[in-house]
Amino acid sequence: MPTSIPDFLSELLAEQNRLDTPVARFATAHASDAAALVAPLTSQLIPLTAPRPGEQYAFQVDLDSCTGCKSCVAACHSLNGLDEDETWRDVGLLVSPSRAHPFTQTVTAACHHCADPACLNGCPVLAYEKDAVTGIVRHLDDQCIGCSYCILKCPYDVPKYSARLGIVRKCDMCHSRLAEGEAPACAQACPTHAIKIVTVPVAVSPSFLPAAPDPSYTAPTTRYLSARTFPPNLVAGDATTLRVQPAHWPLVVMLTLMPVAVGLAGAATVRSTTTPESVTYYVTLYSWIAGALGLGASVFHLGQPLRAWRIFLGWRKSWLSREALAFGAWFGLATVTLIFPRLIAASAGIGVIALYCSAMIYIDTRRQFWRAGQTMPRFFGTALIVALTLTSPPVAALVLLSKIAWESRTQHGQSRSAHLQRGPLTALVAAREGLALISVVLLLTFPGWTALAFLIAGELLERLLFFRAVDAPKMPGQPA
Repeated sequence: MPTSIPDFLSELLAEQNRLDTPVARFATAHASDAAALVAPLTSQLIPLTAPRPGEQYAFQVDLDSCTGCKSCVAACHSLNGLDEDETWRDVGLLVSPSRAHPFTQTVTAACHHCADPACLNGCPVLAYEKDAVTGIVRHLDDQCIGCSYCILKCPYDVPKYSARLGIVRKCDMCHSRLAEGEAPACAQACPTHAIKIVTVPVAVSPSFLPAAPDPSYTAPTTRYLSARTFPPNLVAGDATTLRVQPAHWPLVVMLTLMPVAVGLAGAATVRSTTTPESVTYYVTLYSWIAGALGLGASVFHLGQPLRAWRIFLGWRKSWLSREALAFGAWFGLATVTLIFPRLIAASAGIGVIALYCSAMIYIDTRRQFWRAGQTMPRFFGTALIVALTLTSPPVAALVLLSKIAWESRTQHGQSRSAHLQRGPLTALVAAREGLALISVVLLLTFPGWTALAFLIAGELLERLLFFRAVDAPKMPGQPA
């Protein structure tokens, strides 16, 4: 005899009660205490004692309990009053590339409050501090100048720029709530208690999370737990997604004009022994103008330019501070050189040092496309070609051709930067190469300022590619 509809529904309900899901465990745990639904057991979410020496607070995520519901994202956004497009916690996805062994895992991630935070080490104005007791890495909003260098330094895409405020902000583990014995918003909002705060040793974890950036760089403290064995070769759910990075136009202009200024200073140094003093003076003046325009453009990259006077504070660790000091010294000497032309060689020397600091800013981020073998030839290559344009045009044409050929190597292979240049950035690559080839022809036929103008235009597009084609590291599956 067929089962009646009421009996069938009863069987389905009974089966649901037997399922050991995270939500079912949550309902069972609080079934006898309705008040606990609005007041989670704090002792289960945060430590009851402060970290001991050699320890710090850290997020602990139970991956088996995470359902990807994004309650943590919503709670963090609401409690911290974030902008509409600003998130301090994100939920991503790990997947298996093997069709024979399908596997998915949701991953919730925020700031990892690293033992050796790259954001803190790179900040030029000391707008980050790591609490000596809790280990929480906090951002000091009132000191930030909005340079966004911490965004480039962090391998997990944690700091977020707020265009409304002109500063960078990030997760601080709700330190004010922790101080009052309350759990962070994300942990308190999670319906399955997948997020907790624990104390951990301040040390590099031997394993972090599959498909995440190398933990040895910053020593992230977040602990990801799972009773399951991860299959090999897990990848981020968005591993094949191509993301063209921000242009950073003020930096593009600066990083084109400053090598031009250094190159012109070098040309003036060489020509000072073979050409009339008046000609050398004009080259020196153009070098000063290029430098003034480049440094002026850099100010527009700052969200809080009136605070820029602090940029020297981080000189002990930050290459951005060192660059600011070096180019400041160069500009001062270049100005004096307009009155005392014999100082042009010293001006060119300091310019080279400043240009080295500029390159190190990006090399220090450890991004593959910005490694030393890529960045140094780009920056110093521009300066060298500009200097040769006014001293030996045929040699400048040869060096420029070599630079174009060398740049084209980055368009091949399977790196994300290569795919970007062969895909969304194809037109930009073609325009850069076209202007460079026109410059080569002009250098060989009609050398002079016209050839230099086309050369600078081509190098401007090359520097734009430098920013737009970089592969920015981040947590698996996390929005960019």
